[in-house]
Amino acid sequence: MKFKRQSLPKPTEAELELLRVLWEKGPATVRELHDAVNLQRTVVYTSVLKILQIMTEKGLVEREESAKAHIYRAAASQEETQNQLLRDLSERLFSGSATQLAMHALAMQPTSDEELEEIRNLIEQKRLTR
Repeated sequence: MKFKRQSLPKPTEAELELLRVLWEKGPATVRELHDAVNLQRTVVYTSVLKILQIMTEKGLVEREESAKAHIYRAAASQEETQNQLLRDLSERLFSGSATQLAMHALAMQPTSDEELEEIRNLIEQKRLTR
């Protein structure tokens, strides 16, 4: 049974890389994760295994040991993790202001018409649910 945690552990860059694969592909073995990461950059199998062991201890992934090859799955959804990391970033850099965070993010790089339309729709939804 899964339970909501008030505070998820903060993943490192290497841990986030493995979490992204798990969120995209679902549960995977060390070999599958190693192969997926190696499509982007060269990494040693034992490094992936060690990172997964650390992630298991931190509670970032869950390990199923019933099969010969252990199966790893993300302990929290991508949305839960992103929400917590953004809340933390907003608190530390923008005194908790979502407005300042959003404005800064939009000013950093070009935004497509489709992205701007999504932002407009989100703003409209927020107006309607106040």
